[in-house]
Amino acid sequence: MNETGRPQDLPLSNPRADRVRDVAKLAGRPARLKRGQFLAEGPQAVREALKLHQQRLAAGAPGVVTEVFASESCLDRFPEFEELAHGTNARLATDDVLAAMADTVNPQGIVAVCRFVDVSLAEVLDAGPRLIAVLCQVRDPGNAGTVLRAADSAGADAVVFTASSVDIYNPKAVRSTAGSLFHLPVVLAADPAELAAECKARGIGVLAADGYGQLDLDVLQDESARRRLTGTGPESVYDLAGATAWFFGNEAQGLSDEELGVADHRVAVPVYGAAESLNLGTAATVCLYASARSQRRVEAAAGTGSAG
Repeated sequence: MNETGRPQDLPLSNPRADRVRDVAKLAGRPARLKRGQFLAEGPQAVREALKLHQQRLAAGAPGVVTEVFASESCLDRFPEFEELAHGTNARLATDDVLAAMADTVNPQGIVAVCRFVDVSLAEVLDAGPRLIAVLCQVRDPGNAGTVLRAADSAGADAVVFTASSVDIYNPKAVRSTAGSLFHLPVVLAADPAELAAECKARGIGVLAADGYGQLDLDVLQDESARRRLTGTGPESVYDLAGATAWFFGNEAQGLSDEELGVADHRVAVPVYGAAESLNLGTAATVCLYASARSQRRVEAAAGTGSAG
């Protein structure tokens, strides 16, 4: 870096250079698994990766980002990257080089090479989570990224991917998370039965989002709100304010019989119009926000010492 904080070497300009090809290989799963690295593309994803990188360094932990490649025009538009990338191997690169590195035709002027960020299931559960999103055999990278982003927005404590789910480090999946991949813990290749058993042992309820479920999500929300407002009400089959792991299934087939069987309850999101069903991302968002809202209402009431 020079005195302005920008990389001082001449920009990488040859799209066919060995280093460029080496980075581009991370668009493929074999290279990612071999190196334990993946690509973050575009200002939003790279910004969040670098923020996590700096947070970890400040805490004395290993960083996340190993290399950053950016164009002059990108640094002109987003000057904060000069400070965020401090301490990384940062290089200027031409647009042609960035296009050759990235999975997209237009990587928006910046690409980062990142270390894998997933954690173990034990690490997540030992932290006492209140809300977990579990993706079972979800294979579409766009759907996986959308659900992870929804979980982040709802304040979930973790996202768990079971075996046979998409590789969350797939470039399309990373882009779909819009940076949320760097905000909350992610667990990979979990076994649904083992996960459900571990959750139940810790008092975490397991709910399966199922269009044919006998429990209605609206009814559960109404019962939760009634108890909060009145302090009384009929005994509910399930309290949404409790710690919960939501299971969401494959885009086409939904949850398997085995996955449904390990859940405490099957919950349906009501459809009031003529649509046959909700897509995965929408259904997951509705379910996660229902739990988050109920949990936060109880926390707010406890904080004020009032049930109202």
